[in-house]
Amino acid sequence: MNPLKLAVFASGRGSNFLAILEAARAGRLSAEVKVVISNNPEAGALVTARENNIPAIVVSKKDYTDRTAFVRAMLTPLSEHRVEMVILAGYMKKIPPEVVDAFEHRILNIHPALLPSFGGQGMYGHHVHEAVLVQGCRVTGVTVHLVDRDYDRGPIVAQRCVPVEEGDTPDTLAARVLKVEHQIFSESIQLFAEGRVTVTGGRVRIRP
Repeated sequence: MNPLKLAVFASGRGSNFLAILEAARAGRLSAEVKVVISNNPEAGALVTARENNIPAIVVSKKDYTDRTAFVRAMLTPLSEHRVEMVILAGYMKKIPPEVVDAFEHRILNIHPALLPSFGGQGMYGHHVHEAVLVQGCRVTGVTVHLVDRDYDRGPIVAQRCVPVEEGDTPDTLAARVLKVEHQIFSESIQLFAEGRVTVTGGRVRIRP
């Protein structure tokens, strides 16, 4: 089985990106990261990519006056590196619809809650964990989903629960959720590497 060719989009430190690299090295994930793209030139994910001899590219909308040129700058490296799947690992910008359409059912995102709860525009990172605690939830979790044109609305691939403990803060809850993210993201990508995922009627089905 040939490794699945991935592009990773990340805006920050990229801990999920690093977890993916480690899973691939350990033989748990049949995939290879071919390119890393960030909107943030200071992103730690770019440093990690360069340290691992992976092409690292900055594509920021603010650097382009022409939308067509911006979209082309994002799509071109995906084509050049023959990317088969795009992985959003803490990418804080909405993916242009042209990219979503070009990679239909081939863009995977991870969200630190059990969607459709605590999702949508503005619900990311600590904002999610704060909202979970304000609502008094006993359980939160992680969702891996395919990306469509709407925030956090694409078909769900996998979910895993994470308990909310007495005395939790957004930081302690985030740390517990992140550990699960690192596990479930690579597991979900492996399902695609094995060709076990189909999307029918807006729902993901996974073959045994």
